[in-house]
Amino acid sequence: MTDDGTNRHEGDDEVRGAPRLPGPRAAADDLGLGALPLPPPMEQGTVPRPTPPEPESALRPPDSSGRPTAPPPVLSHRVLKALLGAWALAACSAEETEAVEAHLTECAACADEALRLRDAVGLLQTDRSLDLDPALRSRVIDTCLSRRPAGIPVPDWATPFDAETARLDALLRDFGDSEWHAPVRLKWFENERQVHRKTTVAGVIGHLMTVDGLVGTALGLDVQLGEGTTGRGADWPLLPGARTEAYWSAARRPPTRAVREPWRAQSHTLIRTVSFAGRNIAERSVSYGDFALPMRDSMLDRAFECWVHGGDIAEAVDYPYPEPSAAHLHRMTDLAARLLPAALDGRRRSGLAGPARHPVRAGSPGRSLRLEIEGSGGGDWYIPLDSATAAGSPEHTVAQVALDTVEFCRLVAGRVSPVEAAAGQEGDREAIRDVLSAAASLSRL
Repeated sequence: MTDDGTNRHEGDDEVRGAPRLPGPRAAADDLGLGALPLPPPMEQGTVPRPTPPEPESALRPPDSSGRPTAPPPVLSHRVLKALLGAWALAACSAEETEAVEAHLTECAACADEALRLRDAVGLLQTDRSLDLDPALRSRVIDTCLSRRPAGIPVPDWATPFDAETARLDALLRDFGDSEWHAPVRLKWFENERQVHRKTTVAGVIGHLMTVDGLVGTALGLDVQLGEGTTGRGADWPLLPGARTEAYWSAARRPPTRAVREPWRAQSHTLIRTVSFAGRNIAERSVSYGDFALPMRDSMLDRAFECWVHGGDIAEAVDYPYPEPSAAHLHRMTDLAARLLPAALDGRRRSGLAGPARHPVRAGSPGRSLRLEIEGSGGGDWYIPLDSATAAGSPEHTVAQVALDTVEFCRLVAGRVSPVEAAAGQEGDREAIRDVLSAAASLSRL
């Protein structure tokens, strides 16, 4: 309340103590300009001089039509501050944008606020992937363990299986019923041709759970047998394909999302058991019917299959699924490269590969193919060609094949044929064909 009895509101007067008569609301009020100053009183008898026109040099640059543009509106600090949010979202008119940006060069408080608003708008952008970095889980765990080491750590050779089962479980966690029944086509090579098997997302998880059970059997554990039952599975076949068919046939109804929990529980049990078992467990043999692998390689094989089938599931529901970390991908590639000499020997005994040209004693260097795997997790391997027990040798290299890491893994998984594999090839053509075919023969259901 002022001395004259009128109400005064905050912001009515720019200068304290300068009273102002209330007047009608004008267009200037809408812009926050306040009252326009009155011209000074003229002396009696004087004639007002006309205001000279603005010189041409003081006009704004012409617009696209060649006419000078009007100067930006003069806005008050209050209005300019209110426009900062719209300015950060690029929602101001051209005149308002120019007025705000001119004000930001003079007002430090508004400049700081504008910077914060622009940073906040950057967080609203949706053109980036919403998926977490695949290596984030490992980095978080490594940081935690660096502060307080685990009393019973997971063996280094079991960490790829731990990581891949966790990644696949993260993909499955939010699936609805329709996605669990999405059709999936599994592919592998058999008798020199690619074969297919139709199933569903739930069926793929049942397949993984059943073949993972071979590791559990080697550890002396009860494994998942389907329909909520567990046991040693002594009467079940050891061949992964036959074992899977037995699981699918024994089910009284098509598998549903209920398969996720027993699969994940079994994965945790396998990781926990090998962690508590100590060092000697790494060399224990795991039988796959017609071949066997030491436990350390078997867990790596299961990680590889989990990643491959995770990609099959992601493709079925049209969702991206990146490859494993470079360190884990290198181990998977190394396992496949180490299995190639035995696979090549088996094909030679079946008459599917060329004969040995220069057999050598076990451990001696012999004719070799250089397998150059490029990209994340890649490296160089020398594959002995005439005997699985010979040593690969750079000095005895007769051929070279270059493949991308993921493309090589797709070949080993049976997703592409040896002819389709995008490979750089040089040297002995028969050796190249035999090695690529042997890589495809490693695939199975």
